Formats: sequence, structure tokens, C-alpha cells
Amino acid sequence: MTFDIRPATAQEMGQLGLMGAYSYGGAFGDGPNNKVATGTRPEWTLCAFDPERIQADGQATMATSFSAFPFTTRVNGRGVAMAGISTVGTRPEYRRRGLVRQIITRAFAQQRERGQSVAGLWASQAAIYQRYGFAPAGGLREYNVDTSDINLLDQGEEPIVQRFDGVEALDAVRQIYKEFIAQRTGYLHRSKSLWLNNVLAPPTEDGPVYVAVVGSQTAPTGYLVYTLRAHRVAHKSRGQEIRVRDFAWLDKTAYTALWRYLARHDLVGRVVWNTAPVDDPAPDIFVEPRMLHTHDLEGTWWRLVDAPAALAQRGYDVEGSLVLRIAEDDLAPWNVGSWRVEYGPEGAEVITTHGAADVTVSIRALSSLYSGHSSARHLANARLIDVTDETALARFDQMLRTRFAPHCPDHY
Repeated sequence: MTFDIRPATAQEMGQLGLMGAYSYGGAFGDGPNNKVATGTRPEWTLCAFDPERIQADGQATMATSFSAFPFTTRVNGRGVAMAGISTVGTRPEYRRRGLVRQIITRAFAQQRERGQSVAGLWASQAAIYQRYGFAPAGGLREYNVDTSDINLLDQGEEPIVQRFDGVEALDAVRQIYKEFIAQRTGYLHRSKSLWLNNVLAPPTEDGPVYVAVVGSQTAPTGYLVYTLRAHRVAHKSRGQEIRVRDFAWLDKTAYTALWRYLARHDLVGRVVWNTAPVDDPAPDIFVEPRMLHTHDLEGTWWRLVDAPAALAQRGYDVEGSLVLRIAEDDLAPWNVGSWRVEYGPEGAEVITTHGAADVTVSIRALSSLYSGHSSARHLANARLIDVTDETALARFDQMLRTRFAPHCPDHY
């Protein structure tokens, strides 16, 4: 059977919506005009169609769906163009035919042409995406704490914290977010639509969105986006629940002020923040950090689509030179070879070389190292990368280290 692999047309986006509804079990709506369909442009899709199976409206049946959002992500202080892959699904009757592999192979070539050197996604199953070279690129931390247990070691100054409704403080929070993510890794450059349709538009069952801002709207230093709902906690006097949607701060004073702001909600028996970074400082400032009931979760997965370009675009904190060899990459063969990386705080240059390699890696290992999620030392100890000697390993470890743990709070 021959399939047509191409972008969906505007008239076929309803099929994309229905594919997303089935693949995600209705998480984004069940009808053809759900969030999957309305939040995706036809030109961002690449789908497989069965031309022999025509639907009642005359359209060929969509067998496999795929889309990629044009994002920019931070990588250790620099912006890198990224394809945010989403809506990957195949109708059950068309599975086990290699359609996703065909689409991803073609998509990687197109993404390289567009200058998107990295691909990212939220993996429904690790087994599906590891075969395509994806690797973990960060994690999430979940807190579940009663407001009566929010007691901090530092009882310093109390700056003003003001509450706003929804988009009322959008300009202020965008200003803080831009500065907050500048030196970090994994955070997306949020367009206004991403703010409105993601951060500030939670599921209706969680209630309206509120924003707490530290300082004035003209000189803010931190913010908290959250929802508040009653009858969520089995407690006689504190049955309300706060769910934190987004949290950013520019200094310790703002960070602690926002936790104290949450503590003032006397009727709230549970504060849930399930998208905190794994290096979040809350356990270091709580009098009893066990009361956070911390639980670490999986985050996004990355794959280097154009490894030389990606290495040239990320940020580095140390200066040096290293020859890196990628032995094989059947989905992106242009990555295969030896690459000399001259790197430093001012940038990097990556050129092909015939010199002896200091380090040999798989594309999957390099993808995890690139984000800072894994260390070269860890992968070398597990025999997942080959290094010539300890000196080369130490240089490679320092080269790809990030200032903050990689983290993406935005689901796509």
C-alpha cells in the first residue's frame, strides 16, 4: 500500500483534531475542532494519508498525524530554534507499518532546512521515541503542601505582593519571564498566543486564573500564576486547593515573598505545583522540607536534528577545543562524522575534521548531554560514551555543563 506523506490542508484539520482526540484519549477535546486542531496550522503538519480510503466528504483518510511547532528554546543562555513535535498518532489499523519513521525522517530533513537544529517533545512512551534518537532533556518537580506547613527559614523583608486577574498583569509577567529564562535551559520563548492559550488558560474545572506580582507592574521582580478551587481537599476547615501554573522570580526576596503569599490562604489545604524545576530552591528554604511531599517527574525529550549547528548555537561557560565523533545516525546522516568544536563564552565554531576523536557518542547520548540533563561523567561511567582519556572526559563534562537544570514548564 502506498501512502501520501504531506502537510494536511485546511479542510483536513478536522481529521487532525480527531486523531489527537483518539491518541490522547480526549485530553484536549473529543471533536474535530478541539485544541489540537485549532492550535495547529496546516503548514506545521506532516501526515500520512491513505488515498484508497476516501471518507464521505471526499477526503483521503489520515492514517498518521504529526505536527511541529516553530519554537525558540534557551540553551545555557542562548536562543536555539527548535521544532516542538506534537500530535504524533496512527490509527490502529495502520500501525506497525513504519509510517512514523517515514514521517520523522522527512521532518528532520525539513527542520534542518528551516534552521531548526533541535527537536523536542513530551514523550507518551519512552520506547517509541528512543528509537528515533530522543533522550530526556530535563525534569519536573511536584510539590504538594498544606498552607499551614509553609514556614520558611528566612523571615527577611516583606515586599508588596499584589493579586491581579488573568491577563491584567500580562505585560509585567512577560517582562519577568524574559529575564528569568535568559540564562536557563529548556524554557521556550513564549509568544503572546502561548501565554494566552497555555499559561493563562487552564482547564475550566480548575477555575479562573489569578496572577500574584511582587513589586509594582512597572518594576516587578517575581510572579505566580495559579488557580483556586473549593471542595478539593478532605479537610473540615481548609478544603480549597491552589494549583500553581507558572512561577518565576528574579531574586530570593521575590521567591520567598511568593511562598509567604501562598501561606496567607488560610482556607487552602493543598498547594500543588507540578511543573517546578528540579533545582528549585524550596527544599533549601523550608523549615520542614519534607512537608513539600516532593516527587520528581519526567520532563521533555530532545533530539539534535543538526548536531553541528546545535553545538554552534548553544551557550558555553568555559573555553576550549574538542573533537567529537558521531558514529551513526540513520535518520539524520548529515550528523555522522568527526567535528572539531572550538567553544567559549563568546560562542562556538564547529567544523568537520579528519583528526582523531576525543569523544565518540551516539546521537541519543549527545542529545541528553546537550541539554545538561546528563553529565559526560555519568554516561562514561555507564559506558554509553567512549573517551580517549580522563583529560578529554573532564573537558567534555565542563563543555556541556549548564548553569541551571534544564526545565520546560510548557506542555505542547
